[in-house]
Amino acid sequence: MDSRPSLNQFSGGLGNLTFPLLADFWPHGGVGQAYGVFNDERGNDARSVFIIDRDGVIQWTKVYEPGNLPEHAELLAELAKIS
Repeated sequence: MDSRPSLNQFSGGLGNLTFPLLADFWPHGGVGQAYGVFNDERGNDARSVFIIDRDGVIQWTKVYEPGNLPEHAELLAELAKIS
């Protein structure tokens, strides 16, 4: 549920991405609920990454514990597998 500026800062470490990043910002929680990562008690999504291919198929998923951030190297390695 990060803002566009937060996503831009995060994606900067991933190089020149040729695809969009999604933040479940509005409607609030809609995507998180659809993907099973929305926490009703806290009112936000778990920090998670879903890598979806050009055909709309989820190729990789990881949900992070609070306070942990995705590692760029790990994400780039997973992206390379589907490129």
